[in-house]
Amino acid sequence: MDDGRSITDIQPHAAGNFGPLVKVRKFVTHVEEILHDFGPTADRPWVKGFIAAVCANPYAGRYQEDLMPMMDALKPLGAAMSERLIATMGGADKVTGYGKSALVGENGELEHAAMWHVPGGYAMRELIQPSKAIVPSSMKVAGPGRPVDIPLGHVNAAYVRSYFDSIECSIPDAPRADEIVWILAMMTGPRINNRAGGLQEEDVIGEDGNR
Repeated sequence: MDDGRSITDIQPHAAGNFGPLVKVRKFVTHVEEILHDFGPTADRPWVKGFIAAVCANPYAGRYQEDLMPMMDALKPLGAAMSERLIATMGGADKVTGYGKSALVGENGELEHAAMWHVPGGYAMRELIQPSKAIVPSSMKVAGPGRPVDIPLGHVNAAYVRSYFDSIECSIPDAPRADEIVWILAMMTGPRINNRAGGLQEEDVIGEDGNR
């Protein structure tokens, strides 16, 4: 997306309130531009990054049988975060790898993190076309400052080894006990100096999400 808007212009809920179940305390964006990895310098930097939304967990401290309302409520957040990260990466046409994660504070449960699969994954896939491959995912329960590795993979072919990677997210004050950190990650190409063989990016068919 290169339409002249800033990152803050793309966020439609200025107060961080996406409804009663999704209240954002803050957003964190991290971007890396890798020039080389102890080998030849790349023709263009390899860019990878993530956006994280630190949110209140509406189900913290209690067991909630039906979690589907939160999954539905997260969809606007997933769309807004996808747009913001795509803009940071230079546009949807530049994004060739993606992943997602969720980090739940200690008063929540792992199943709360699973509510991110549809809102986070499908939001990216709707904006990055084509995107046939499943979005790699990780999730964990942990306290403030604890890291989580977001796995990354090719957007159209899971078997492209040069895209097997991850990016670490850690936020010093999140998640607090009653919070969840929702995370989306993207990258603009394969690992620099990749030499692992296997299916090459230029040979991807991109029909079944595998090859």
